[in-house]
Amino acid sequence: MDSKVRQDIEETAETITAPGVPTECRRIVQVILAGGSGTRLWPVSREQFPKQLIGVIGTESLLQATVLRMKHFPAAWDVAAEPVIVCGEEHRFATREQVHESGVTARIVVEPARRDTAPALTLAALTACADGQDAILVAMPADHAIADLDALHASIETAARFAQTGDIATLGIPPTRPDTGFGYIRLGDALQDGAHRIDRFVEKPVAELATQYVASGNYWWNSGIFVVRASVWLAVLEQLQPEMHAACVLSYEQLNNADGYLRPCAAEFSKSPSDSIDYAVMEHLGKPGSPFKGVVVPLEAGWSDLGSWDAVWDAMEKDESGNVGSGRVLFEGSTASYARSEGGRLVACVGTTNLIVVETDDAVLVADRSRVQDIKGLVSRIKLAKSPEADAHRKVRRPWGFYDSIDHGERFQVKRIVVNPGARLSLQMHHHRAEHWVVVSGTALVTRGEEEFLLSENESTYIPLGVRHRLENPGRVPLEIIEVQSGTYLGEDDIVRFDDKYGRCN
Repeated sequence: MDSKVRQDIEETAETITAPGVPTECRRIVQVILAGGSGTRLWPVSREQFPKQLIGVIGTESLLQATVLRMKHFPAAWDVAAEPVIVCGEEHRFATREQVHESGVTARIVVEPARRDTAPALTLAALTACADGQDAILVAMPADHAIADLDALHASIETAARFAQTGDIATLGIPPTRPDTGFGYIRLGDALQDGAHRIDRFVEKPVAELATQYVASGNYWWNSGIFVVRASVWLAVLEQLQPEMHAACVLSYEQLNNADGYLRPCAAEFSKSPSDSIDYAVMEHLGKPGSPFKGVVVPLEAGWSDLGSWDAVWDAMEKDESGNVGSGRVLFEGSTASYARSEGGRLVACVGTTNLIVVETDDAVLVADRSRVQDIKGLVSRIKLAKSPEADAHRKVRRPWGFYDSIDHGERFQVKRIVVNPGARLSLQMHHHRAEHWVVVSGTALVTRGEEEFLLSENESTYIPLGVRHRLENPGRVPLEIIEVQSGTYLGEDDIVRFDDKYGRCN
């Protein structure tokens, strides 16, 4: 970001925060915060492939549904064609692929490190202002479900009108039940269009307190959707969190976008404190001496944060006994249960009540619906044990395609590898393993040491330990091979990359 852009942002912020001086702004930029890991939806959601990339309640992923959420927003507003998506380094390829499949072009900002939602929104605000224009940011998590888009658009329009004159708006959900899984917003003075001043934010309460909140009628659930002018966000952050503001701005000024992603400087960004939007900014609004005000606008649109398997069950259509099945699932004498088959095997539930059963290729979860919040602790234990089931699925997606670990033993591993047409793996070498490749379908272009040759169906080759090699698909159909690895160590970190079109060199 050059000095002129910074000056434009600062001048806009000074104007918008001057009492009684509203400034017209009709430009809207959708911001999608896609940096979460979704551990409560384990074993489907994993560190390398979290819930926003998964079709939790339909065929399209939650990210894809979110990307399309502003597509038919009222024409009176100038909605930017390219949303800004903030994601982690490990998810950038899958994020771009899924956005492309949705027919959308997005500006993807890659966080150099996880620093929670406040720094992520700051990077998005800097991106939205990079052309010297201000914009109203509509920031939403990538992993929520919303049934009624017309109702969502109406609430966002109301929030945008408040944002035009310098308010920071959030959408609140009038609660339908006491729930300890959500944060709450205490309502302040009533405003037009059903909105309220924000009195304060309340962390996830215990059950008794949640019951009191709902009974009082003075509390709404915190949806995590925010509507604010980019200039206002940057100005309020500079006032409330100067260290975070400085780190993000300096990081963005050294932006690199050589590979099609917007990459802020890692060294500067790592200096930013880690904090959420709620803690960093929203809890401070309206305090004495602050020119910034918070507004909460009601949202009644079939919203769910899909934060647990119980929430997924609640959001989906049920049979006459209250059961929800996904994949190859059968219920017999069961009630109010959720079952999901990811790996293609039949999952049969007999006489179950209030039960969650989730099957994948490498793990099975069985949990009481009332205890689903404990899954996060279970995943922590799996991580401490260094078990692979916390990090990735058996089928691992890569920018060139995917591989599926079919079998493994003490000194061998068998993988099914599928390479997309025109794609290629990195030029690489292994210190501890050799590999045999057998082509099942398609044509492979193989680099082995100084050699380069083609392999067709039913042909094979051997890659000795320590030899540079590359696999490429020069054809128009997917290339499928079976790879047999043998050696003393078979971990994915035994890869030395010399050349890679996806920027993953060592």
